[in-house]
Amino acid sequence: MMTSLFDQFMSPTFIGIPLIALATTIPWLAWPTPSTRWLNNRLLTLQGWFINQFTHHLFTPMKLGGHKWAVILTSLLLFLISLNMMGLIPYTFTPTTQLSVNLGLAVPLWLATVLIGLRNQPAIALGHLLPEGTPAPLIPILIIIETISLFIRPLALGVRLTANLTAGHLLIQLTATATFVLLPLLPAAAALTMVLMYLLTVLEIAVAMIQAYVFVLLLSLYLQENV
Repeated sequence: MMTSLFDQFMSPTFIGIPLIALATTIPWLAWPTPSTRWLNNRLLTLQGWFINQFTHHLFTPMKLGGHKWAVILTSLLLFLISLNMMGLIPYTFTPTTQLSVNLGLAVPLWLATVLIGLRNQPAIALGHLLPEGTPAPLIPILIIIETISLFIRPLALGVRLTANLTAGHLLIQLTATATFVLLPLLPAAAALTMVLMYLLTVLEIAVAMIQAYVFVLLLSLYLQENV
């Protein structure tokens, strides 16, 4: 029995061994492996169509230099979607509710986009820190503000994903607890809370997919600024 609602977000352990690595790798089993056949089944066809549409939508406005990231960002999207969706199954653990996991994904990729910009176009990359036409007295302040906003980007990526998933899981947990408490006392109210719980579950499925897309989309926008 959980002593706190936040115990569900603790990393599971077995005989003292953290199982977060297992929880991170198992969702990959849900994605079918493409075959070399000319005709695939409906699931593989749908998966290929989804990947093609996503890469086309994400990389059409980007320069050719950023197209090298297609495999990385598409794999990251599928990875985040699988982790978020698997975490909605009862008695499972969602690694993306851990801020450390999300920052571990966000910081290296964000830093890579910054280093690419500094290597390929250093003048433009540094020019983002100071808007054109800034009055001379405001130059030091704006440079500090833009530098802080630059370094806060990976933190915003990680916190956004963690907060949205944590809030959704907590709402479902609270609604389920209210349903069990009201069932012997007020069956009609329990039925309403059960309907609300189903609606929240549908909403959480949408949030799990949308937040993975937003995470990758923001990374692509950071990359677009530096290529």
